[in-house]
Amino acid sequence: MPRRARVVKRPVPPDAKYGNVLVTRVINKIMQRGKKSTAERIVYGALERLETEARRNAADVLEQAVRNATPMLEVKPRRVGGATYQVPVEIRGDRRLSLALRWLTRSARSRSGRSMAEKLAAELLDAYRGQGATIKRREDTHRMAEANKAFVHYRW
Repeated sequence: MPRRARVVKRPVPPDAKYGNVLVTRVINKIMQRGKKSTAERIVYGALERLETEARRNAADVLEQAVRNATPMLEVKPRRVGGATYQVPVEIRGDRRLSLALRWLTRSARSRSGRSMAEKLAAELLDAYRGQGATIKRREDTHRMAEANKAFVHYRW
């Protein structure tokens, strides 16, 4: 990262099938070793599975799942006079989304058995319904921030 100039974020193009930027972000997050077509196959397979199970538009289900998984607060360590405090801070919008997508993909990968498309679909469905490992992660993050609310005055 440069010290002076701001990093210009490139716009993310919408995906080919749904015309949705969020789907592209999920595809890019799932992608490993530059294999984008494999990542697209996984994500599109998961979204088709979501559509049959949730009986709603897959892009809407994905957006609601990401919204449910998105954290509002996190804790950052702040060193004050020899002691390190966990200071709760609000999260910027782009970081919120990237954290939610990172947690969703990590939780999907850690599920047991089956194909990655099935695991991703199951994790997104759980997040859509407000349960699962990703939602637990968000709740733990919020609980940690709530527990350290006393140190909010150390925010910078």
